[in-house]
Amino acid sequence: MTSLLDLFAVPPSLLALGEPTHGESAFLQIRNDTFLALVERGYRSIAVESDRAAGLIADEFVQGSAAVTLDRALAEGFSHGFGAAPANRDLLLRMREYNAGRPAAERLTFHGFDAPLEIEDAPSPRRHLMRVCDFLDLDRAAEIDDLVGEESRWSDPAAIWEPGRSIGGSADTQRLRVIADDLLTELYLQAPHRAEGWPAAFVHAMSAVAVLRYHAAAAAPLPREERFARLAGVRDALMAENLLAIRSVEAHRGPTLVFAHNTHLQRHTSAMTMAGTDLSWAGAGAIVATLLGDRYAVVVGSLGASPALGIEAPDPSTYEGRLQQEGTLPRFVRASEIAAAERRTHDYRYFPLDQATIDHADAVLHIPAGLDAAVLADRILALPGVEQVVASRENRSPEGAWGDRFFYVGPDRRQPFATIVEHDVPGFDEASQLDRPGVFRLNLDLGRAEFERLFGFPPKDFETHRHTFDFARLDTVLPHPGYALYGFASIVMPGPQLLPEIDRLLVIAYARAVDRHERALRRTADRQVTVDEM
Repeated sequence: MTSLLDLFAVPPSLLALGEPTHGESAFLQIRNDTFLALVERGYRSIAVESDRAAGLIADEFVQGSAAVTLDRALAEGFSHGFGAAPANRDLLLRMREYNAGRPAAERLTFHGFDAPLEIEDAPSPRRHLMRVCDFLDLDRAAEIDDLVGEESRWSDPAAIWEPGRSIGGSADTQRLRVIADDLLTELYLQAPHRAEGWPAAFVHAMSAVAVLRYHAAAAAPLPREERFARLAGVRDALMAENLLAIRSVEAHRGPTLVFAHNTHLQRHTSAMTMAGTDLSWAGAGAIVATLLGDRYAVVVGSLGASPALGIEAPDPSTYEGRLQQEGTLPRFVRASEIAAAERRTHDYRYFPLDQATIDHADAVLHIPAGLDAAVLADRILALPGVEQVVASRENRSPEGAWGDRFFYVGPDRRQPFATIVEHDVPGFDEASQLDRPGVFRLNLDLGRAEFERLFGFPPKDFETHRHTFDFARLDTVLPHPGYALYGFASIVMPGPQLLPEIDRLLVIAYARAVDRHERALRRTADRQVTVDEM
């Protein structure tokens, strides 16, 4: 795949990489590979579409803190449920591994850049205000608790959509905004005396301000359609403020990669029609691009098909359809090289490319198709003479294996040359964490020679090296955690960028299976000749 920075005459200090939908893991997996490649070119931080204050916890893990476990970093360090994405686990681990033993100036930093809210759900500022008070050794808990009251007053969706029910215009909220502003002032006054922990306290202070601003916007007496555009714009403005603050912090260390939905990162204004009303607002990218100029660059994501999301291949006349015709692997394409085409039909799962998006982007990352177990199975079954057995009740397979796939050459089914499994085997094979939603593993019989070439030791020595592998990592050719001693390797949830290597390894495993089958046929023929001669 073309190096991303090779597309730019002048490398940007804030490089945005977008995805056209949430839920297709291939974008996150390619993001991870791209970020680690950018690190070799001087990038030292990544900012993702997740709550900035929550991101402080994820970054503690990345920095090597013993106080934050991986499970906690994923559960509390991401908002919007993004911690459940297997690729986000890999991102944190790879960053932590890179940072081990490096000085602070060279370490990678993880940031969230979203506000601590959803369009229809914004909490109270209580948690953030209390964190700032704790840092400043101020006891204002009783006052803040009295003003905030019940959390349900804030989180009720009706408080967002109905001005009369919004708490944003109340006297209590106005008083909380004054308190938040006073705490910010006090933070600056105390900075010379409390440098340690100050940046985190500042993030919490700004998160409190962000929540209060959002509730104030929800109290404005606007029609429902205009209210949506206003709230979407306010959220993006808060994102932009966070991105600019992150760049201010990271400027002396190196550029930053930003990853989020295309609509948050694109340079042009977002637009939609709701109940016959045309709406538009400036996204975070439009705001940041205006203020940073050519220091901001944006690469928008484009998707052909996604088995995970049920998105079918695009019509050949669309932007995505034409990009599909130019190759089967993910790739970066200069926006200026993409000719005009039709806009793909939009639905809630996918925001398609259009002329405005292309015109205002620097490049496009096109992923022809995401991979799932069925897609990989079809790839294996395309090999001559391959048969598939799917574990099921009908063939008396153990219930824990139902749905797992086994691939053979010929009728002798004692040893598959490839398998695709989606379940852990308790007490035997749990290291890959296959019980995570959507996770599967491709296993291949590579034999001793290829196994040793890949890993640097023969299969018989696997146990002495087991501790060096993270068997749950995605997109990585690893020894099989259970059958490495027999020359098996595995790949957990491979992304489409790994298809060339998968095909290469499949050729090896398939050739071994064909050879076994042919030797079995010769033995059978020899035995028949012997019988005939008796």
